[in-house]
Amino acid sequence: MNITFLGAAREVTGSCYLVETADTRFLVDCGMVQGGREAPARNRKPFAFDPKSIDFVLLTHAHIDHSGLLPKLTRAGFQGPIYTTAATADLLQVMLPDSAHIQEGDAERAKRYTRSAPGRSAELPPLYTLEDAQDCLRQVRSTAYDQEFMPHTGARCRFRDAGHILGSAIIEVWISEHGQTAKLVFSGDLGQPGRPILRDPTPIEDADILVMESTYGDRVHKDMASSEGELIEIVDRTLHEQGGNVIVPAFAVGRTQEVLYHLHRLTREGRLRNLKVFVDSPMATEATRITRQHLELFDDAAKHLAGWHALGKDVPYLHFTASADESKALNQIRSGALIISASGMCDAGRIKHHLLHNLPRRECGVLITGFQAQGTLGRRLVDGAKRVTIFGEEIPVRAAIHTVGGLSAHADQPALLGWSANFRKPPARTFVVHGEASAALAFAERLRAERGWDVAVPEPGTRVRWVGRAGGGGHDRF
Repeated sequence: MNITFLGAAREVTGSCYLVETADTRFLVDCGMVQGGREAPARNRKPFAFDPKSIDFVLLTHAHIDHSGLLPKLTRAGFQGPIYTTAATADLLQVMLPDSAHIQEGDAERAKRYTRSAPGRSAELPPLYTLEDAQDCLRQVRSTAYDQEFMPHTGARCRFRDAGHILGSAIIEVWISEHGQTAKLVFSGDLGQPGRPILRDPTPIEDADILVMESTYGDRVHKDMASSEGELIEIVDRTLHEQGGNVIVPAFAVGRTQEVLYHLHRLTREGRLRNLKVFVDSPMATEATRITRQHLELFDDAAKHLAGWHALGKDVPYLHFTASADESKALNQIRSGALIISASGMCDAGRIKHHLLHNLPRRECGVLITGFQAQGTLGRRLVDGAKRVTIFGEEIPVRAAIHTVGGLSAHADQPALLGWSANFRKPPARTFVVHGEASAALAFAERLRAERGWDVAVPEPGTRVRWVGRAGGGGHDRF
């Protein structure tokens, strides 16, 4: 058996792993690279394998950095099934067509620019189209948590709750070949335990090969009480004392729903007052509707928050914008508005318009609640940029930039180490992925020091071979 690390190796986005066995070839995730000027070109590169040769795909969750190249895969000839959880399948119905719409829009804008600028490079077609996305969605197969299934001869799989976003999964895979069975575990993105709305990540007790994320492998989040106190202080000071707006870049799936949960509960408790909350993201609106349809996946605290899923109840003002005109009207609001909008890393979508109108204003604030990858506008803001360019216009950054890491959907270093402690014996080999090089290397060192594990941090394109178990009580070998 061979495993090739095609994406999310020493970086956070573009998750994609190729597994080749005696009987089958399959992918775990097929995500889009996000952030940085090189991302569009990297996403356009041909796959490092023949898509027609892939038998099936296992998908950990719906975020575009894990799912966003699936329509491209279908367009290139992949015809097999895509297995994922029921909630993820529902979310893909919204997210993949939305991504296709962005690809088509970008291609059309590039075409107009090329025509108006003689000598520019040739026009590029969209990475994929709405038709490609719809074809891809027909290949999606829903699978329940905790139920084993066999996608192909010699491969047995099971999805376990990862607690990251709705429908997110840890994937267990048992590969049987040459009379032996090896167990692979792909952690996917793990959630921070003890956080609303979702359940904590499922403990896994054994693996021969573990592929584990490290997004926050070198950091410790603040506790929830401190994070909520920080949220209240930022909102009160910006909206009520300074008379500005609070702009919240948030992923349409996961982050938006959790921010709404906190705002709703803190309002019910009387700790926040006089809120005017706008969710300006059609995809977030749809994702929130889907979230309400999967209350069975919520933790007990969220289930018992009476009325939370009846959006608008006990919130003085909560409005989901629909049209572009409604979105544009928000830019006329000078004070008192809390605007939640996508994308979460500020590189696309309506959030860029709100940043354009509010970043130059000292009385305003930007509230960062999620990870910002290198090369993104969100990362430049977090790193203290004094000026940024949005839609070709250079603007000063006078608004306060607040980062509340405790609201992150990703597990921090202690939580990652805690999850790893559930293994009854060390995996034969652990590969640390889905983290920038510094975070991945730091977390790998903690696993070696505290767990005594054999750990590697693969480079992009690294291919490893599982030789099997040695006889006579020997060790597992690569």
